[in-house]
Amino acid sequence: MLIRNATLPDGRQGVDLLVRDGRIAALQPGLAAPEGATVVDAGGWLLSPPFVDAHFHMDATLSYGLPRVNASGTLLEGIALWGELKPQLTQEALVERALQYCDWAVAQGLLAIRSHVDVCDPRLLAVEALLEVRRRVAPYLELQLVAFPQDGVLRSPGALDQLKRALDLGVDVVGGIPHFERTMDEGAQSVRLLCELAAERALPVDMHCDESDDPLSRHIETLAFHSQRLGLQGRVTGSHLTSMHSMDNYYVSKLLPLMREAGVHAVANPLINITLQGRHDSYPKRRGMTRVPELLAAGINVGFGHDCVLDPWYSLGSGDMLEVAAMGLHVAQMTSQQGMRQCFDAVTVNNARILGLDGYGLEVGCRADFVLLQARSPAEAIRLRAPRLLVVRGGHVLARAPERQVALQLPGRPPSVDFTLAR
Repeated sequence: MLIRNATLPDGRQGVDLLVRDGRIAALQPGLAAPEGATVVDAGGWLLSPPFVDAHFHMDATLSYGLPRVNASGTLLEGIALWGELKPQLTQEALVERALQYCDWAVAQGLLAIRSHVDVCDPRLLAVEALLEVRRRVAPYLELQLVAFPQDGVLRSPGALDQLKRALDLGVDVVGGIPHFERTMDEGAQSVRLLCELAAERALPVDMHCDESDDPLSRHIETLAFHSQRLGLQGRVTGSHLTSMHSMDNYYVSKLLPLMREAGVHAVANPLINITLQGRHDSYPKRRGMTRVPELLAAGINVGFGHDCVLDPWYSLGSGDMLEVAAMGLHVAQMTSQQGMRQCFDAVTVNNARILGLDGYGLEVGCRADFVLLQARSPAEAIRLRAPRLLVVRGGHVLARAPERQVALQLPGRPPSVDFTLAR
């Protein structure tokens, strides 16, 4: 396959990309098409590495309304509702819903997902279901699974043994939820215990951490400490971190260097964080999302996750990571040119680093995984939720869509300025 005349996220234009044996063999202007190659004219549209979701709950996705709707729309009612739903789950239904979501994802150019899976059900029904889903989708989507003790690894009877069983079955990442343990001290104990388990098994760690408005919920500090103590740098992720939005600035000025030294990644979930946080506030009302620009400025890798789609916690969502990037951009006020590009990176290259994806990117030698977007730049892709004209994995076309005729000509503009996307 030869892709002609593409624009790359770094601004390079008129670039050709040659695919050979599932890898990027060449990337430069003016490449000759090998005999028999499929040639695609990108028409100057944006060629991007595929979207990556660093935080999702696939065991709950598309279960909206089962067994009832979250009337208040709050985090705690969502957790309670998931507890009501778990006894009614079947492996067949879990697999069916997850596979449907994976189809949605691929059509949107989303080719890698890290999903948390609840291990607090002694049957490990969801774990077995998502392991089966991982096997089935492997040819077209990379699915990482996190052993997630939704009800607390110390708070929920048997959760630690069940988490270990899930890892034995082949789950990829050790998860946790320290702020949901009974006390702050037990939360800190859970972080230590789970990080030691990950170190023992040479596995990554990804914890729901400080997902509250409480400025004294500081388990990310403990997570950074044990990451450094155990030599886990680069393999540990703190997800949500919403309490940081409410923390004292002086304390955060100490915390950020500790996170950077420990090599801890951060994942914000813009759609969900701003929906579930600040619920006890009247006005002024806190946004709740973690300090994305400050984390990035401190040299910490930050990704964005979708978190939920049509489940007990969130009644919306479509699997579109550009929607996630757009919400993150607005909430974090990242409207500078650099900030908008960083939000695009937060759903592509930054998330790929969090998942440790091998061969990801638009460089010679990387896997031939990419998506052609009907936009001229990352910022325009976010603004327009750009159509995915072509989705490719390993050199094989997974999805196509026609160009949309979107007229953006503004009145009163000089004729020399072209505001029309349609060619």
